[in-house]
Amino acid sequence: MTTTSTRASRFGPTSSGTSNSLTAGTGSSTLPSFDTRQWEDELNKVDISKTDMNALVFDYLLIEGYSDAAVEFARETGLPADVDHEKVQERMEIRQAVEDGRVEEAVRRVNELDPEILDTNPPLLFHLHLLRLIELIRSDDIDKALEFATNELAPRGAQNPEFLIELERTMALLAFPDLAKFADDSLSPTPSTSTPDPENLKLFQEPVFKPIIALMKRSYRIKISKELNSAILENQGHGKETKLNGLIRLMSWGETKLIESGLGLPINEKFKGRQWADQVLSRGNSNDSQSGQ
Repeated sequence: MTTTSTRASRFGPTSSGTSNSLTAGTGSSTLPSFDTRQWEDELNKVDISKTDMNALVFDYLLIEGYSDAAVEFARETGLPADVDHEKVQERMEIRQAVEDGRVEEAVRRVNELDPEILDTNPPLLFHLHLLRLIELIRSDDIDKALEFATNELAPRGAQNPEFLIELERTMALLAFPDLAKFADDSLSPTPSTSTPDPENLKLFQEPVFKPIIALMKRSYRIKISKELNSAILENQGHGKETKLNGLIRLMSWGETKLIESGLGLPINEKFKGRQWADQVLSRGNSNDSQSGQ
């Protein structure tokens, strides 16, 4: 087995010409530093199985709903493929229903699929109900929105303080109807009514309104659709997300730990994992970045 000191000495001198060493015990340690060439040499020593890479691609295609492509890819690469096309199609249609704002349809179809998916996940059910309320506000059906909030959401909010905070934030859309129209980025905007007067426009740009504005963005629908999709996947024996996304999270976490521990990464490598995570994992889910727009 390769010891820690052996691994450290293998890294060789730092760019300044000093040798690297790790001090045993509780004393201070000097971790190695790398230039770009040294770092690439170390990466090239890692043996990545082609079978593992193919399995990642297959998993991504299956989880993201490309069942036909997943089967074809498995056939060409020799991977075992046991794909239930009907389940994949049903899951993707439910996901799309939420993204389109058809929340009642999505809830009905999930209950037909397996009632336990929502019965055992109160936060998810509350978020779907909350999105239903937002869609009623979006369609300007205020009486029905108030009735729905009173009968379905208020009792749940009373039992859970976290739910109550989210409900109060959503109800603010009723107190500021111009804000709801201003924030709505649906596919059929009405320019004549979507821009508030200058005084309110200035008010809505205050930071306190950002989380409220985010509720009317399409990205919020996508966030809830991903939450529901994860619950269905888990119910069907899959992971909550693609294995590729999990690896990107791990890469970002590991990169942060290396930097915090003092390892001298090349400057162009220092935040690569975090940048990938920001681009891939927050795609369609970056409410904060869009809420003030």
